[in-house]
Amino acid sequence: MTAPTRKDPLVAAYFSVQFDNKVVGAFRECTGLGSESQVVEYRATDAKGRAVLIREPGTMKYNDIVLKRGITNDMDMWEWRQQVEEGNMDEARRSGTITLHNQKGEPVAAWTFERAWPSKLNGPTYDAKSNEVAIEELTITHEGYKRVPAGS
Repeated sequence: MTAPTRKDPLVAAYFSVQFDNKVVGAFRECTGLGSESQVVEYRATDAKGRAVLIREPGTMKYNDIVLKRGITNDMDMWEWRQQVEEGNMDEARRSGTITLHNQKGEPVAAWTFERAWPSKLNGPTYDAKSNEVAIEELTITHEGYKRVPAGS
């Protein structure tokens, strides 16, 4: 009898972000991969005439993805956000992939998202008493995501 292969949980520190199949720098944090269904409630009567509350799934909502990285002289996120500010939504919408890598750098899990655009961009907070890296934060709104096999 063969022992089952052990699958250790993955370390969340090794991930990459691509837009339109191009890697877009190193991010220190990525949050928001998720979805939820609004709950629609209505009253009904069961077979015995008793009032019951029925709960059904309503509209699907995808969470915004938030990316954080140390600020550099790279203007890519600012230029992308400027497309939205100027009303160029057709140019601003992009597809993307977030890939989780193992400690050898091999892709092991991936999520794709569609028709994404930067709905919010925050620059760094400055503090002369701090030695911390200046962080910029990008919020991405999209129209759906899914988990896909890594490397696909």
